[in-house]
Amino acid sequence: MSESKQPAIILVRPQLGENIGKAARAMLNFGLTDMRLVAPRDGWPNPAAGPAAADADIVLGRARAFGTVEDAVADLAHVYASTVRDRDMPKPVATPREAAKQMHTAFGEGRTAGILFGPERSGLTNDDVVLADTILTVPVNPKFASLNLAQAVVLVAYEFYHLADGTPAYQPSHPEGVASKQELIGLMEHLETELDKRGFFRSEDRRAPMRRTLRNVIQNASFSKQEVYTLRGVVKSLARRPKDEG
Repeated sequence: MSESKQPAIILVRPQLGENIGKAARAMLNFGLTDMRLVAPRDGWPNPAAGPAAADADIVLGRARAFGTVEDAVADLAHVYASTVRDRDMPKPVATPREAAKQMHTAFGEGRTAGILFGPERSGLTNDDVVLADTILTVPVNPKFASLNLAQAVVLVAYEFYHLADGTPAYQPSHPEGVASKQELIGLMEHLETELDKRGFFRSEDRRAPMRRTLRNVIQNASFSKQEVYTLRGVVKSLARRPKDEG
């Protein structure tokens, strides 16, 4: 994914190298590589970031350090500030999903965007937030609205990636397709015929409910075509008289 088509992830005054590494890992999980660091407490590069990144080296290798938030956002057309606190500022508020939609639209029009994430302990200050165009707030339990840095990054990155991802929302258990009704009925009738020969349906009063039970078992199993073919082979094999009985 071209960095011109993705949001810059801006970590403002991050405190621990491990958290920078975890944020990098979260970014690369969803194809983001533009990491910007504003005044990291322990400097940059930080040797603690690498192990925590779990091979997201491309993100750490491209990460750029800035002295101020102003410098980090200077080339961006639209900036989101990730925060859960009410800032009493006249700014629109968006969820990560809505922000993702807006950013995809912006990138399609040739504009740029980035997202500010605050320090682990205190979050963004009002002076940081005032530079943003939109507040980005993750809907969480209002009685426990506590996300760590990597969690916040992964939620936002996922929503952005998800919009352009072509993975089907649902995939059947049988890629080759489930058996048709005709194939299922053929299995039902085959089984019933052979069971009848073996005296399975001993009571006429119970024949109909037992037959329905067997058919429901087959119907509810969602067999694939191959599974029906295999089961018919099993029934055929079990119905064949052993050679030593001939």
